[in-house]
Amino acid sequence: MDLPSLVVILQAALSPNPDERKAAEQSLNQIQHTPQHLVRMLLIIVDNNCDLAVRQVASIHFKNYIAKNWSPDSDEYHEISESDKDAVRKNILPFLSQVPSLLRVQLGECLKTIVHADFPEQWPCLLEWVKENLQASNVYGALFVLRILARKYEFKSDEERTPVYRIVDETFPLLLNIFSGLVQIGNPSLEVAELIKFICKIFWSSIYMEIPRLLFDTHVFNAWMMLFLNILERPVPLEGQPADPELRKAWGWWKVKKWTVHILNRLYTRFGDLKLKNPESRAFAQAFQKNYAGKVMECHLNLLNVIRAGGYLPDRVTNLILQYLSNSITRNSMYSLLQPRLDVLLFEIIFPLMCFNDDDQKLWDEDPHEYVRKGYDIIEDLYSPRTAAMDFVSELVRKRGKENLPKFIQFIVGIFNRYDESPLELKPYRHKDGALLAIGALCDKLKQTEPYKAELESMLVQHVFPEFCSHVGHLRAKAAWVAGQYAHINFADQNNFRIALISVVSGMRDSELPVRIDSVFALRSFVEACRDLNEIRPILPRLLDEFFKLMNEVENEELVFTLETIVDKFGEEMAPYALGLCHNLAAAFWRCMNTAEADDEADDSGALAAVGCLRAISTILESVNRIPRLFVQVESTLLPIMQRMLTTDGQEVFEEVLEIASFMTFFSPTISMDLWSLWPLMMEALAEWAIDFFPNILVPLDNFVSRGTAHFLTCKAPDYQQSLWNMISSIMADKNLEDGDIEPAPKLIQVVFQNCKGQVDQWIEPYLRITIERLDRTEKSYLKCLLMQVISDALYYNASLSLNILQTLGVATNVFNLWFQMLQEVKKSGVRANFRKEQDKKVCCLGLTSLLALPADQVPGEALGRVFRATLDLLVAYKDQVAEAAKEEEEAEEDDDMDGYQSNGDDDGDGSDKEMGFDAEDGDEVDSIKLQKLAAQAKSFHPVDEDDYDSDDDYDDDDDEMQSPLDDVDPFIYFVDTIKAIQVTDPMRFQSLTQSLEFQYQALAHGVAQHAEQRRVEIEKEKLEKATAASS
Repeated sequence: MDLPSLVVILQAALSPNPDERKAAEQSLNQIQHTPQHLVRMLLIIVDNNCDLAVRQVASIHFKNYIAKNWSPDSDEYHEISESDKDAVRKNILPFLSQVPSLLRVQLGECLKTIVHADFPEQWPCLLEWVKENLQASNVYGALFVLRILARKYEFKSDEERTPVYRIVDETFPLLLNIFSGLVQIGNPSLEVAELIKFICKIFWSSIYMEIPRLLFDTHVFNAWMMLFLNILERPVPLEGQPADPELRKAWGWWKVKKWTVHILNRLYTRFGDLKLKNPESRAFAQAFQKNYAGKVMECHLNLLNVIRAGGYLPDRVTNLILQYLSNSITRNSMYSLLQPRLDVLLFEIIFPLMCFNDDDQKLWDEDPHEYVRKGYDIIEDLYSPRTAAMDFVSELVRKRGKENLPKFIQFIVGIFNRYDESPLELKPYRHKDGALLAIGALCDKLKQTEPYKAELESMLVQHVFPEFCSHVGHLRAKAAWVAGQYAHINFADQNNFRIALISVVSGMRDSELPVRIDSVFALRSFVEACRDLNEIRPILPRLLDEFFKLMNEVENEELVFTLETIVDKFGEEMAPYALGLCHNLAAAFWRCMNTAEADDEADDSGALAAVGCLRAISTILESVNRIPRLFVQVESTLLPIMQRMLTTDGQEVFEEVLEIASFMTFFSPTISMDLWSLWPLMMEALAEWAIDFFPNILVPLDNFVSRGTAHFLTCKAPDYQQSLWNMISSIMADKNLEDGDIEPAPKLIQVVFQNCKGQVDQWIEPYLRITIERLDRTEKSYLKCLLMQVISDALYYNASLSLNILQTLGVATNVFNLWFQMLQEVKKSGVRANFRKEQDKKVCCLGLTSLLALPADQVPGEALGRVFRATLDLLVAYKDQVAEAAKEEEEAEEDDDMDGYQSNGDDDGDGSDKEMGFDAEDGDEVDSIKLQKLAAQAKSFHPVDEDDYDSDDDYDDDDDEMQSPLDDVDPFIYFVDTIKAIQVTDPMRFQSLTQSLEFQYQALAHGVAQHAEQRRVEIEKEKLEKATAASS
């Protein structure tokens, strides 16, 4: 297609008529893969005679096509031909400085894609082009490209940084000359600022991870530092500064100042540390500390004086300067330089930054929602002068508290006193706000330091509590916040705790939104600190009403965090409110999601609040898990969330939604047909994008199979058995997946075998076949153990069928040799290397014992003896591990300081399994374990002997927490009953087996038999106790 025809199509893409726009887009899609298409697009973009709107459409199409197809990562995209790539690389560079900035942004994105894919291998001449143009008239274009080159390696380390060394060596001398010339220009223009900013950004990217060797040359580094100090000291031109604050901070010369401060901070904090171990790095740090650190501090303090004098300094610059000063507090030489000016800095610059100001008041009045958002936004904190000021004060009293804490507290007390003594119309409200902020920020230090910690309660009563009733809104908010900071102190007069709590609760009904939100934030601390829930219980309904009102008004994660804390604290007492809470949280969640969808540019607070809503729902479901009817009642509210968010729409909240699905499928009396609709959604997600969430998906899938077994087995539309096979076989056969990625797959096979005994004979062969195939190429010992347990479960399911399948596949001998080898492997300290958890051992015991029951033609005498001995060894190890776990559990219960459950280990380094074995009948603990399992939160297994630690063995406790029909099978009784059956049905075989045993195994067999009888008695006793408890 010729250029004029292409221009016509691009013009049509701008048409107000949607049909014309759609037709134009279809035409562009049809021709985009034709040869020379990209080159023609580029010619239109750089054609000054063409309409700018058409050029912009062309640039966007050009950028999007390059992003998808320059280096495609999937087959659905069309790779650009090498001839077209060459043409683009040759023609894009000269025009970068010539096109309007609107188009340069798009071309820059294209160039970034190309550089990241092609430099240096496919584009070796790019650096030469940059060097030539740095010395010619196209300096801007060269700097633009060099910035992209440097940015590519900004976060690279080690060998990945190799290309940057050449970039620095060949371009920094040229950059230094250009920088020097620009600094010497009198009355420089904004274009000069733009060039200097580029140089600063290139320098920043080049030194971010490490100092390039060129800069270890003291003369070279000094030349750069003189230029940076020049920029730092030089006043920003007054002429041309925008009046609008937002435009002003983005003004070119202020950007130059910001990047200069950024660079000096990086050099100081990362490379100016005298504790660096590398001799060359330490020498650099010493030189920087000696020659430049003090000069930089002097410049920084002078810049801060601009604020003191009422002048302008961008927030980000102020923040960075205060970070530099905070990092200087611990360095003796720097602190000594700071000391003479410390009082002025602390009381005339830092403290005023902590006070409520005109900008705060304007935002409070005009947009209280934005005021709240900024106040709780972590990203805002990174740029906030107030946060940096608080951090400076905290660091000062933490590291240099002896000489500074008393005078700072004296200063704060002076403000409190002046405030109390002043008439109403002259009270320094904003100074009082700053003083309260300071007291709150120093909470941790004051709670530990005499004499202050003894006076905290009286300070709260005298200076904080009165502000709960202040006519000034920001003081009411600050009073609530400070009260929350000190909620955990030991109140001598419990009535003061009660007053603070009631005041904070009252603040949730304040007329000002920021007061309500700060009160909610504070309430969380009071709920956590409350020792007597009767303080809160009478006002709980009112509290929840206020929460519902606030949740309808604002999206704030602090609301949800506090609600979670209340639910967690009151547990089952929340049952009467659970439905209302879930309905309100679900409604709040949909509002958050709708807001995010309506405004792609919206901040993250809504998304965080959405996640918080789901997490709070999980907390509520967990608290009422003993009331199954509530799960039925809440299902209709939560089902739409699960159905929508288990698709790609819910990738940001997928883990939280899966947790809700886990609770719903476990604690509902039965799994409804509506809940079964979630199964295909999970399967589709796993197949397409959610492999990282496989451990989380495992939990509800386990629930579907184990609690809805009949439906799983009988339903054919959809066919859940076939669906599960398709997913598992695909994942286990995928050679691109690491061993760790597929671990849930064999666990799911075990779930099927254990829950569907005698009902899935047709699936034993295919599942065993893919298990063996994966076992052959598995490296991680933990996955090997899981795969071997699949084989063991198959034997327990039907030993004769499974053994025949293994023999038909020609792998029986190899499988059993590997199994016995794994059972015998030990680490250097003597602990077992494999099957380390109770459940592992139990599964192996049941599988091996099932083999013993087979007739002699399937298991010859020699094999029988080998299996018998291995089973005895495992049973003894299992018994010891269960006993050790029970002992540790008993000790933990006796420890009054323990709250919750410990992660138990044993002398063998085996992970413990508290619901298995002899102590499995304690109802409270079993429920707790269910909840841990349903939360699907993996806990790493840490062997006792660190010398034996093997990162390959990332055992976790989740498997032990998963319930199955095996929980009701005692391996000792099963073993003894199997041997007794052999004795009855084949006495000669039994006699041959027992007579061939060594004395030690005869003794072990006798001990196991005795223990089995003991277990029979214990199990009957436990059943009787349960029956008695149920009837009463």
